[in-house]
Amino acid sequence: MRIGKQDQAYTAIATSDADSITVRGHDLCGDLIGQIDFSDYFWLLVIGERPSAAQRKMLDACLVSIAEHGLVPSVQAARMTLAAGPEAWQGAMAAGLLGMGSVVAGSTEVSGRYLADVIARAETDGTDLEAAAIESLKELKAQRKKVPGLGHPQHSGGDPRADKLMAIADELGIAGRYMETLRLLGKHAPGIIERPLPINVSGAIPATILDAGWPLEALKAIPLLARTAGLAAHLYEESLRSIGFILSHKADQAITYDGAPSGRAGQQTA
Repeated sequence: MRIGKQDQAYTAIATSDADSITVRGHDLCGDLIGQIDFSDYFWLLVIGERPSAAQRKMLDACLVSIAEHGLVPSVQAARMTLAAGPEAWQGAMAAGLLGMGSVVAGSTEVSGRYLADVIARAETDGTDLEAAAIESLKELKAQRKKVPGLGHPQHSGGDPRADKLMAIADELGIAGRYMETLRLLGKHAPGIIERPLPINVSGAIPATILDAGWPLEALKAIPLLARTAGLAAHLYEESLRSIGFILSHKADQAITYDGAPSGRAGQQTA
């Protein structure tokens, strides 16, 4: 990406004048409002064309699967933020979304890029996907790194969300290279890494939605949009019956101070 002055800047997403608003070549009021579901609109906004019925169903399934999963760190951050600033929903929502990194929710993007790397390895080396997957797993083991998209601390016997998403993709006939790669990793990882590593939802979401035609570069948009819905539910509940300060108090009780005792800070040893 160039830094500095550019000759001309463009956007293909939206424009407006005194009489109309145009979004992706469609009149917002005449063609879209009341005429299109939000999932279709989301796909249209990001990609520039409406999804097929199969693409819409896969997108909906992915969004539903990741929207809510209890009092995870991002939810706790949002609820405690709203408790401290009840008027600032936008700040509380932002607090929840900002915590979606490589460990929680944002792991979808990490897993998707890993699947893409394994596919690229196979294409570059002129080998098959299974050989590329096995070689990649061996490298991760040697580097003592986790396998993106596999394993779950709670669903050790298998992530039911992942199983459901992959079954839907199979039913819709959209399973392709990404799902094939994920299944090969799931097949060989337990033997190579030497512990149970079931396919998790962070692996199933990118595998299924990328095979459906969603762009890799916009992959993080899926969990961000989904978790926004879940955070809205928690923030509404927080506004009615707050637990934000209870969460904060429980955290304070759970953590033991192991710093210098009172009066000792800053003293130098003889």
